Amino acid sequence: MVNAIKGIFITCDVPMAQFIVNMNASLPPSQRFIIHILDNTHMFVQPHVAEMIQSRITEFREQISYEKPL
Repeated sequence: MVNAIKGIFITCDVPMAQFIVNMNASLPPSQRFIIHILDNTHMFVQPHVAEMIQSRITEFREQISYEKPL
C-alpha cells in the first residue's frame, strides 16, 4: 500500500533553507510544518504554511535590506 502526503516542494538557496528550517524548529512540535528535507536546497512542507513562509521571508528581507540615504 502506498502512503501519500499532500505538500509543497520548496527549492531555495542554502541560507534561505536554513532560515526555513530554523523557523520550523522554533515552533512547538505539534505545529512544525517540514515533512521532509531532501537536501540542502530542497524540502517538502505542509501546504497550509505556504503563505506564512512567504510572509516571514518578506519580513526578513525587509529587515536586512539596505537603502542608500538620499
